[in-house]
Amino acid sequence: MAVESKTAVRFTLGKQSSLAPERARDEALTEGEQGDVEGIDPRVRLMYLANEGDLEGLRELLDSGMDVNFRDIDNRTALHVAACQGFSDVVEFLLKNGAEIDLEDRWGSTPLADAIHYKNHDVIKLLEKHGAQHLMAPMHVNNAREVPEYEIDPKELDFTNSVDITKGTYRIASWRGIQVAVKRLGDEVIIDEDKVKAFRDELALLQKIRHPNVVQFLGAVTQSSPMMIVTEYLPKGDLHAFLKRKGALKTATAVKFALDIARGMNYLHEHRPEAIIHRDLEPSNILRDDSGHLKVADFGVSKLLKVANTVKEDYPLICQETSCRYLAPEVFKNEAYDTKVDVFSFALILQEMIEGCPPFSAKPENEVPKVYAAQERPPFRAPSKLYSHGLKELIEECWNENPTKRPTFGQILTRLDRIYNHLGQKRRWKVRPLKCFQNLEAMWKKDHSDLSTSSRSSRPNR
Repeated sequence: MAVESKTAVRFTLGKQSSLAPERARDEALTEGEQGDVEGIDPRVRLMYLANEGDLEGLRELLDSGMDVNFRDIDNRTALHVAACQGFSDVVEFLLKNGAEIDLEDRWGSTPLADAIHYKNHDVIKLLEKHGAQHLMAPMHVNNAREVPEYEIDPKELDFTNSVDITKGTYRIASWRGIQVAVKRLGDEVIIDEDKVKAFRDELALLQKIRHPNVVQFLGAVTQSSPMMIVTEYLPKGDLHAFLKRKGALKTATAVKFALDIARGMNYLHEHRPEAIIHRDLEPSNILRDDSGHLKVADFGVSKLLKVANTVKEDYPLICQETSCRYLAPEVFKNEAYDTKVDVFSFALILQEMIEGCPPFSAKPENEVPKVYAAQERPPFRAPSKLYSHGLKELIEECWNENPTKRPTFGQILTRLDRIYNHLGQKRRWKVRPLKCFQNLEAMWKKDHSDLSTSSRSSRPNR
């Protein structure tokens, strides 16, 4: 039988609710019932023993009839306390003895939310194993008026028969009658403040972007977990898969694709008031639409850049975050950088489309940036005619060791247009002689036919 008391109880020892105001947490460090544990209110003792990780004391108290789900004045339970402290054995014991797993305290925090806040990974896994629900997301707002306009109800996303796309970062889903690409952030993101910040930054970028050569942002899930980003789905796949299947492309096709990439990148770099650096420009992040045109995608590690300024990372970039095979040397060396890092990556992609293989394909990916830092570049092995009309020179300028000497995407577009027009004229001149020969052949056949007919008709009847 549960032990009852009419007096209100607030347990203030130890770590407090993850959603409690900072003042309440600070007070918890100085307040609390002290003295003989055996002589205090059994309800306070329950919380105290959970806070201390005392399994034997808890077993004895619960055997005496104490309610395992007792809630103090802040609606916190012994399970909340144990989750805050990170005592997985106490959490397991309380759950086996009937502790309710998803009870919310006065601020709306559950034991799981508390365990996540204090980064108690073993407790998180244990609570999830017992069915704890992620009710709150890091971007959750309490006022309905603050919910973003782009918010999508996760119940509207149907992942039936879903498959991984684009390096496994995105999955196909059905939403309001159309197929979409959904970037789903794992539950571990909730306990990683850096990843939450990256998610916020990516959302901030995507809302600003509207261009035919950039993948369209449709909405996001931010008010529940897991959080998700929803973009248009391009069924033709990414450029990496296309090149792996096709190999080297015709020069005209490579230049046409390069124009699409350059248009999308020029839009990002010319964005005002802040330019957008992609910083992860590589074939897997370039998608093909139904018409065969390309769109730039995946802004997970992108940066906003104030005009005439540079970016400096606090920590060196890790190859798991981005493809190091296309990484500019200044980023690898952890130097200040600007939009020209995307120009460097673009040069490698353009050369790959003509060569038919990734840059330094024989080397492990994490070794390639060291080669760039040593001022080596991928060799030009394809016939020189495939790099005609200044194409080779353009690539070499784009991967120049000195970023200031690399052209802007505006300048790249001008030169690619000129090259594409030259290639177009070449194609037309190849077609014209063939048509002339076909016309002459047709005329000869017609004349020969007319002569034969005339010869037969002039013969006397016998």
